[in-house]
Formats: sequence, structure tokens, C-alpha cells
Amino acid sequence: MDGATVFVFAVAFLALITIFAGVKAVPQGREWTVERFGRFTKVLKPGLNLIVPFFDRVGRKLSMMEEVLTIPSQVVITRDNATVTADAIAFYQVVDAAKAAYEVANLQAGITNLCLTNARTVIGAMDLDEVLSKRDEINQRLLAVVDQATSPWGVKVTRIEIKDLSPPVDITEAMARQMKAERFRRAEVTQADGEKNAAILRAEGAKQSAILQAEGRKEAAYRDAEARERLAEAEAKATQMVSDSIEAGNVNALNYFLGQKYVEAFSQLATAPNQKFVIVPMESAGLLGSIAGVAEMTREAIASQAAGVSPTRARGQNAAGTVPNVPPPTTRPAGT
Repeated sequence: MDGATVFVFAVAFLALITIFAGVKAVPQGREWTVERFGRFTKVLKPGLNLIVPFFDRVGRKLSMMEEVLTIPSQVVITRDNATVTADAIAFYQVVDAAKAAYEVANLQAGITNLCLTNARTVIGAMDLDEVLSKRDEINQRLLAVVDQATSPWGVKVTRIEIKDLSPPVDITEAMARQMKAERFRRAEVTQADGEKNAAILRAEGAKQSAILQAEGRKEAAYRDAEARERLAEAEAKATQMVSDSIEAGNVNALNYFLGQKYVEAFSQLATAPNQKFVIVPMESAGLLGSIAGVAEMTREAIASQAAGVSPTRARGQNAAGTVPNVPPPTTRPAGT
């Protein structure tokens, strides 16, 4: 092999080395920084990139994908001097490779420490009850503070979530007793409200029942008064008719009226529940005479209708003529 051949192979070898040194293929989701003599010059994007061989070199290789960072647990003192063990998880993404590479020496350590310190600040400004019940508020406040602090590093913190909040065992037991007592109190209040409502409903029902009963008694009294009024009117009308008959000279109407009252009184005397035997206080002939008077008045009415004479004329004739002889009741000693 002569010197020319050796020279050709040497030139070809140098050319291959130069090509491999000047051509860089960056994977998807990554960005590389380029340094020339130790100074940052540019960022290589995903794909095939060219640099100046032997003068430029790749500095930092950064991932542009969203990454998950676990925040270790720590003991935090709340505003009411209660201790809580808290840990979290953070999601961040590099948006500026140059800043992430040269503005901070250890990006993940910086984000972790920021989360720890700000978690102590945020939780320490809240009471224990607020810490346990307002996780969303803690997450939002942590995210706002950490994202603002990491913005100069070319990093976007997308989410911070509190994973666990663990108070001490004695506080947990006290909270359990408090919750149990609160539930008992609510049960007692609910039962008392139910009894109160039931009593009110019963009182309302009794009130409505009393009102309806009073209205019923009022209506019944009104009906009774109306019935008594009509009965009194009928009695007055009957008395007036008897008076007219007597004035016209017809004594039979009076006998009919007296006989009716006599029969009613005798019926009440005979049907009294406290009577074991009946004492007839008057002559039975009086009753028979009253009945005979009623019969005579009936015959006169029938005869008047058959002769075509009006009852008024018949009463006038009776007044001018003879009056039926009704035997007067004779007195007899009581009890005979």
C-alpha cells in the first residue's frame, strides 16, 4: 500500500468523524442545548440537526414532557398548634430548555424544596379543621405560589395535589368522639323537632275537631229552634182554628181539642218508665164523652159535604140549632 492510498483512507476517516460530529438526531419530546467553547449558543429541536464539528458540543439533554415529582412527607404545625403529617405530588413541564438548563443547578430538588416550604406556610396559616376540610384551597394556593417561583427557571407547574393529611392519634380519637357526640346531638334535635311537629299537628286536629263539633251543635240548635218555631206556629194555628170554631158556635171543635190533649196526657202517664201501675185520676166517661164529641164533629163534616153546605154554614146552623149532648165527665174519687 503506497502513501496515496493511506492518505485517501485517512481523509475518508476524518470525513466520517466530521459528519458524525456535526449531525445530531434529537428524539421526540427532548431538547438539547448546544455550547461553543463552553458558552450556550442554541437549542436543538426534535429531529435531525447540524452543528459545527469540533467547535460545538451538546450541553444538556432535557425532557420536554410533563413529569411527576413526589414530595416527601413532613410534619407541619397548624395555626391552632396541632401537628399534621402532610405529603404531596407535583406535576411540572419544562417550557424553556435554556432556562431549565442554566438558571437552576438541580431542577427537581429546587421544585421539591419549594413545595415543602410553601406547604408549611400555607398549612401553618390555617386551623386544623380548615386543613382537613379545605384540601382544594391548599392545592390552589400551593400551585399559585410554586408556579410563580419556578417561572424564571423555564418550568410550568401544572398541578400540585396533597396526597395525605394525617393528624396525631390522640387528635384523631378526639375528633371521632366529637363527631359521635355531634351525631347524637343531631339525633336528639331531630327527634325533638318531630315530637314538636306531632304535638302541633295533634293540637291543630283537636282545634279543627272542636270547631266542627261546635258548628254541628250550632246547626243542630238552629234546626231544633226552627222545629220548635214551626211546632209553635202549628199549635197557634190549631188554637186559632178552635177559637174560630167556638166563636161560630161549634163546641165539638173544643171537645176535639180537649180530647186530644187528654189522650196525649194519659199516654204519657201510662208510658212513664218509673211507673209500675197507673192511677186513673178522673172518670173514664169524660174520655168517652170527648171521643163522642169528636165523632159528632166528624158526622157533621160528612153530612155537610154530602148536602153541599160549606163548613161555615154548617157551623152557623149548629150555633142556631141544638148542640150535641155530650155527657159531662163525672168526678169520682181518685184510685177507683
